[in-house]
Amino acid sequence: MMRRPLQAPPMNGPRFNEFIQSPKVRVIDHEGENLGVMYTREAIEQAQELGLDLVEVSPNADPPVAKFLDVGKYKYEAQKKANAARKSQKTQEIKEIKMRPNIDDHDYDTKMKAIHKFIGEGDKVKVTLRFRGRELSHGQLGMNLLKRVQDDTAEDAKVESYPRMEGRQMLMVLAPK
Repeated sequence: MMRRPLQAPPMNGPRFNEFIQSPKVRVIDHEGENLGVMYTREAIEQAQELGLDLVEVSPNADPPVAKFLDVGKYKYEAQKKANAARKSQKTQEIKEIKMRPNIDDHDYDTKMKAIHKFIGEGDKVKVTLRFRGRELSHGQLGMNLLKRVQDDTAEDAKVESYPRMEGRQMLMVLAPK
């Protein structure tokens, strides 16, 4: 029976102390001063004398850059930074507005207010025009209505997907400029 070679456990976060794989590293001490290139073992011993860990901060450099840090504190601050970035991120949603081909002017104006509001918030808007019964044979009415929507939103939005038929519906997607 063959034994698997001994490997380091899968890590989340930077490698530190004995998990650093390169024989030599460029070392930066806890005060930010460059100590130069030294053997990894020697650097780990120096870090332990200070009560700190040797943490690989730039593994792709040649040789890798390692720093004297408290690894728990380093991971905690990296996680806080990632959470703050995720919190400030704005996700773009697709809002849907449904209309009928023979929509009245006041209803149309109300729908347009909603479209302007959604686009102002940075969301995409999917305009759906639903046809019923014999309305399906008058596709040009729907096309004219979607052209009117496109003209009314020209300064705020651009057409991401032009009007197309899908079954009994005509769809158009608007995105903020």
